[in-house]
Amino acid sequence: METAEKRAESRTRKDQYYSVEFSIQGVEFSYQFKIWDVSAKGMCVLVKEDSDILSHLKVGDVINMKYYQDDSYRPAEYLKTEIRHITKDDTGRFPDNYLVGLAICA
Repeated sequence: METAEKRAESRTRKDQYYSVEFSIQGVEFSYQFKIWDVSAKGMCVLVKEDSDILSHLKVGDVINMKYYQDDSYRPAEYLKTEIRHITKDDTGRFPDNYLVGLAICA
């Protein structure tokens, strides 16, 4: 016998991750960012407007990213992730930052 889902909204994969780490070809070190869930559309990372990484990211890029979970006893996961948007947050909560939208590829 199946039971009906009791939550009003289904839990998404983004709910289980705390931070993400990735490196870009041509950049000598990796970057790690806290994951923010600032909209219903999905997760993003905050990147300072003067960060060198911004010049290496483009909307549509797919990068293999290492996701760390809230529970430190659970292993990190490598997931292909698409850059969905790179948006300046001039009037929001995070001035002098860009919101880089991430979407885990199916």
